Amino acid sequence: MAEPLRHAHDPDPGPLDVLPRVAARTAPPPADLAGLIEAGVPVVLKGLFEHWPALAAGRAGALPAYLKGMDRGVPVPVMEAPARSRGKFGYGPDLREFNFTRRSARLSDALDRILRLAGEENAPYVAVQMLPLGGQMPDFVAQNPMPLLPADVAPRLWVGGPVHTRTHNDRDHNLACVLAGRRRFLLFPPDQVANLYVGPLDNPPPLSLVDPEAPDLARFPRFADALASARVAFLDPGDALFIPRLWWHHVSSLSPFNAMVNYWWGDDATGVEQPHDVFLAALLAYRQLPPHERAYWQAMFGAHVFGEDGAAHIPPGQRGPLGEMRAGERAALRQRLRAAFLK
Repeated sequence: MAEPLRHAHDPDPGPLDVLPRVAARTAPPPADLAGLIEAGVPVVLKGLFEHWPALAAGRAGALPAYLKGMDRGVPVPVMEAPARSRGKFGYGPDLREFNFTRRSARLSDALDRILRLAGEENAPYVAVQMLPLGGQMPDFVAQNPMPLLPADVAPRLWVGGPVHTRTHNDRDHNLACVLAGRRRFLLFPPDQVANLYVGPLDNPPPLSLVDPEAPDLARFPRFADALASARVAFLDPGDALFIPRLWWHHVSSLSPFNAMVNYWWGDDATGVEQPHDVFLAALLAYRQLPPHERAYWQAMFGAHVFGEDGAAHIPPGQRGPLGEMRAGERAALRQRLRAAFLK
């Protein structure tokens, strides 16, 4: 694999910078989106949004003015962490709070503050994150269409200083498009959850307790195994990164001013077919069972939920919910489960 392009302002490579790179390719046509999702691995996409005026503004150093021109004065969410955080947005000491504050401000005012603090010694770290552009800045959506995704998948804006977002994952697929600055994405496969030391589920989003840029391996020894399976992507303006749902990612903004839009889509299941809610129901149902009963259910899940041939000995037409259910059978099972959960 070729060595990554280095920039004059880049620091000397650290341990994360020399990890295996995420593969890069030219952007696929919309018809090939299903294949991208089916592959189930992150990939850097080149040339996906070269036609965007927002990208041209970002490359020219004029993105703040471009965004201000669309600001309708509606308050936007602003996050701020003190200088001592070193821009690492994550948990506070008790895991029930975060180390940053949230407030609302006009986008133009937030942009001015971000730019004013750039390079200032002992300055706080400020960012606007997850701003839904469909409602807040519809002109941006109209001027910068995303051809790869359905029209109802709307972008969100992320803009700020050199902040670092602690390792987390999403229930949706994620397409991240860099407009200004440089970003590093550190990615871990979904099955590394036990090695990432993730925080409480009831304080979303659950974040890894490990700082991957300075890991305490005495406290978190299994993180070394997570790093062994990790890969890294560096994104410059014009680069996009596709992250399949559930892949863990730690995001570092490496420039004094950074901007990105992202798209989330794909988490469409509801009710008794929503995997996260069913997982929570499983915690309620199985965690307090005696060990021998938990072992039974672990074996049942292994054979019939995550296995491929647990019911191969039963004729196909007689497997019921253990086989390939027809639409009517799925509907009947959903109704049965709804009735059970309402008791």
